[in-house]
Amino acid sequence: MFKIRPHSIFILLLFLLFSGVTNAADPRAHCDSLVQSGIDAMWKKDHVKSLELLTEARTIAQKNHWYKQLFLATNNIGANYYALLDYGEALNHYLESYTIAVKHLEPKYEMVVLNNIAILYSKEEDHEKATEYFKKAYSIAKENKDLFKTGLYAMNLGNVANEMRSLKEARDYFKESLPYLKDNEEMLLLAEMGLAENDLLAGHAQLAREKATALFSKLKDPNFNDTGLSLSLIITRSYIKEDNFAKAVAEAQKILDTKPNADVKRTVYSLLSETYTKSREYDKALQYKDSVIWGDKELNKIKNGEVYQTNRVKFEIQDYKNQIAINSAKLNSERKLFYYILAVIIAVVTIIVLVLRNISVKNRQKQLEAEHNEKEMALQLEKEKNENLLLEQQIKEKETTALLEQERLKNEIEARNRKLSAKALYLSGRNELIEDILSSVSGTTELSKNPELAGHIKTLKSHLKTNDEWDSFLTHFEEVNQGFLNRLKTAQPMLTGNDIRFITYIYMNLSTKEIASMLNITPEACRKRKERLAAKMELPANMSLYDYLSFL
Repeated sequence: MFKIRPHSIFILLLFLLFSGVTNAADPRAHCDSLVQSGIDAMWKKDHVKSLELLTEARTIAQKNHWYKQLFLATNNIGANYYALLDYGEALNHYLESYTIAVKHLEPKYEMVVLNNIAILYSKEEDHEKATEYFKKAYSIAKENKDLFKTGLYAMNLGNVANEMRSLKEARDYFKESLPYLKDNEEMLLLAEMGLAENDLLAGHAQLAREKATALFSKLKDPNFNDTGLSLSLIITRSYIKEDNFAKAVAEAQKILDTKPNADVKRTVYSLLSETYTKSREYDKALQYKDSVIWGDKELNKIKNGEVYQTNRVKFEIQDYKNQIAINSAKLNSERKLFYYILAVIIAVVTIIVLVLRNISVKNRQKQLEAEHNEKEMALQLEKEKNENLLLEQQIKEKETTALLEQERLKNEIEARNRKLSAKALYLSGRNELIEDILSSVSGTTELSKNPELAGHIKTLKSHLKTNDEWDSFLTHFEEVNQGFLNRLKTAQPMLTGNDIRFITYIYMNLSTKEIASMLNITPEACRKRKERLAAKMELPANMSLYDYLSFL
């Protein structure tokens, strides 16, 4: 019988108490979850939510010295500010995460944030700084033999070199990146696009266009990283280089038809203005120049909006930090109350333990008696179990003996069938020999002159036609395979005597050639006879005659 022991009650009360105060989840796992949720919100462009989650994760990680989580939270806070166009704030957080990576983490974290800083400088068109940080990330990737990252950073260095018009250096970086990026289709395509841009800057307009067109046909998602737009811009600029203004305008119009963002529109308007200026259509050139000015205003408007959004986010994040501080103070107060309640509960539980201990002493005697009875019952059950096992063993031995006897009888039947087969084959060979002799003698001229010899030949022929040997064979077959012929006749009453004779040879597993020899027919005739019998007995198409007979 189940009894609640005093120490069990104590543990249960403690469990119920702590379960209301502590989180069942691992705190580190909770911090990881906050980081991941913050990254997901950032990709959905919900930057306020993302920064709230990442700030909370950063606070927890900082308190517990979890440097990996601290790095990820800080780095992604920087990424949020980058998306909000607040490059100064983004750089501050990138530099902070870089310091964490250098002091406490593996090189792979260091090169990730270096790449982010380089991209930030590249966006600000500070190409020298961008090159410096890309090269740092590139060197670390090479030292750690991270082939994919080496290829990625080499491609980024090639793009910066293109912007700086260091075309040979750019081409070398792109060519280096290709084998490292071969297993990533999107990155490989970006590297090849950099080479096409390099060709265009070098003055090879047709080659650049051909490469860009070929790459565009390979795109699975033209919107990925604006790859489709970038390739279309290369094609447009290549036509401008060749003074093919009609095609340049047509290609630019295709880009505008995709309804791109204000930044891309401004670039396309600038290209159209350049095209119409070269073709001396100054009215249209001025029109698109005005569109460029309009595009600049739109970009400034967007940037101003983003700055407002950034300041609003900063205010909300500060408010969120204040709320965290308030919650922390409240948590300390609740913790003190918790310790007080815990002390009271321990005192109450101690009293309960003492009371229950007295009760347990009285119940001990009853428990011992119950345990003694349980042991006696267990012994009785063990005895019955052993007897059952012995009985099962005897049954198994009898079954084994029966199986061995059955196997012996089966082997004996098979041996007799082999003897019958041998005898049948012997008789067949003897008849075949007699037939050959008769055929040979019958063709001689002396046969007609010798009546006595002709009489002997006639006797031999009649001997060949007798069925006495077959009757004898059938008798022996029935002795060896008792009941088979009766079962066969019951199952297939339409069978003739010749059919049954043919079937007995098949049942003995004689080959087609052997049966043909015994029946004095050709193997082909024997095979056809098998088919006719199977059809006559209405056997399924997937069942052989021998298999059917084996189941009778």
